[in-house]
Amino acid sequence: MADQNHDIALMAHLMRRAGFGAQYAELEERAAKGYDATVEELLNPEVNPHGMDLDVAERCFIEWSHQTRGVPEYFAFRMINSRCQLEEKMVLFWHGILCTADSKTQSYPTSYDEIEMFRELGMGSFRDLLVGISRDPAMIFFLDNCLSHKGAINENYGRELLELFSMGVGMDGEFNYTEDDVKECARAFTGWTIANNIPGQPYGRYHAQFVYNPEDHDEGTKTFLGETGNFNGEDVIDIIAKQPATARFISRHLYSYFISDEAQVPSWMETPPKDPETIKMLEDEYFRSGYNIKAMLRVLFHSDAFKNARFQRVKSPVETVMGTMRLVGDWTEPKPGFEFIFDEMKHMGQELFNPPSVEGWHTGQEWIDGGTLVHRINFTADFVGDVNQPGVREIINRLADVGPLLSPEQMVDTTCLLMGHYELADETRQMMASSLEKGGTIHTDTEEFGNRVSELLQMIVATKEYIYA
Repeated sequence: MADQNHDIALMAHLMRRAGFGAQYAELEERAAKGYDATVEELLNPEVNPHGMDLDVAERCFIEWSHQTRGVPEYFAFRMINSRCQLEEKMVLFWHGILCTADSKTQSYPTSYDEIEMFRELGMGSFRDLLVGISRDPAMIFFLDNCLSHKGAINENYGRELLELFSMGVGMDGEFNYTEDDVKECARAFTGWTIANNIPGQPYGRYHAQFVYNPEDHDEGTKTFLGETGNFNGEDVIDIIAKQPATARFISRHLYSYFISDEAQVPSWMETPPKDPETIKMLEDEYFRSGYNIKAMLRVLFHSDAFKNARFQRVKSPVETVMGTMRLVGDWTEPKPGFEFIFDEMKHMGQELFNPPSVEGWHTGQEWIDGGTLVHRINFTADFVGDVNQPGVREIINRLADVGPLLSPEQMVDTTCLLMGHYELADETRQMMASSLEKGGTIHTDTEEFGNRVSELLQMIVATKEYIYA
C-alpha cells in the first residue's frame, strides 16, 4: 500500500508539473501504467485528443469565432480537456517566453496560428522553433520587424531575439553579446516581413502571412558573435543555437517552469543557477540531442531534482484555474459562461495573449499579492465547495468508501490524498482536524457528510500550502 501511495503521489506531482493536474482516478490509471510509460505518453502526444476542435467550438460558441474573438477561451478549454497535457503546458511555456500581445497585434486569427506553431514545434528542435517564431506574423508585427529595412534597420526583434528569446544578456557575470551583434542580427532579418493586411470589415480579420522580400534584404557582409559572412536570418539562428549561453538560457527556463522557482530572468547574468548540477545535465542534453527540447524534458522528468521537488513552485494563475477545473470536473463540454473562467485568470494577474511586456510574466512569489491571493482563494473555494461538481462528488464517495465513521485526522489526510497527495504542515493539519472535531462525530452515511467534505476542501484550498504545485 505504501508503494502504491508513493507511485500515485509521484504521478500527481508529474501531472501538476507536466500538465494541469488530474483527478485521483486518472492518477491511479497512470500509476498502474507506470511512471516511465506516462512520461513517454506525455512526450509523444496523440494527434487529436484535445476535447474539441476549433471549428466545432465555433459552432457551439458563436462568440468564440476566430474571426472576432474567443481564441484565448479556446486555448483555456484545451488546457482543461486535452489528453495531451504536456503539449498544452509547453504552449503556455513558450507563450510566456516568445511573447506577443493582442493589445498590439489585435488579430486573434494570427495569434491562433502562433499557438498552433508552438504545438507543432514546441517540443522539437529549438533551432527550428526560433526560425518559426522569426517567421511568425504576430511576432514580426509585435516587434516591428516589418518596419526594418535594408539601410534603415529596426533593432527591436534583433535585440529581443538575443536578450529574451535565446541567450539572455549575460552568463556567469559576462555579457553574451554586444550592441554591434544586435545591429548585425537586425540586418540579417531585413526582408522578413508580412503581407499587406486584408481589411477587417465586413467579414472580420484574417490570418496574416509571412513574406520574404529579397529586394529589402541586406546582402552585405555581417560579423555576428565572432563569425563573419553574408548572413540571413536562418544563418544567425544557426549561430545562436550553438552558443553555450543558449543552452544555459533554455535549461534555466525549463528548470524554473518544471522543477523549482528560479530568480527572475533579468538577474540571470549575475545570479548563478540554484541547482548547477541539474542545469549542467540539461545543457549537456541540449547539445547531445541537437537542440531537442523533448530530449531535455525526458532527462528533466527522470531526474532526482524533478522527482524530489514537490511543492517548490508557486502555481501561476493559469495553473490555479485550470487545475481547479480539472479537479472538480467542470467545463468538460461546451456550455455558456466560460468567459468568467478566463476573466478570473486575468484578475489573478495572468491574461492569456496579453503578457505585461515582451519579457513575459514574472513568476514565483511575484504571482502573489493581497489582491491576487484573495481572488485565488475565493475562486477555488467556490468551485470545490460545490457538492454538485463531479470531481467533488467523487471525493465524497471515495471518503465514504473508507468506512461508516472517520476520525478528523483520517478525513483530513484522506482528502489531501484524493486531491493529489497535497502535504499540509503539522500545525495546519491539526487545526483542520480540530475544526472537524468541533462538528461532532463524522458519519459518512448522512446527508450532512457531503457538506462537511466541501467545507474541508474549502479550508484546504485556502492554505498557503495549496499555493504551491
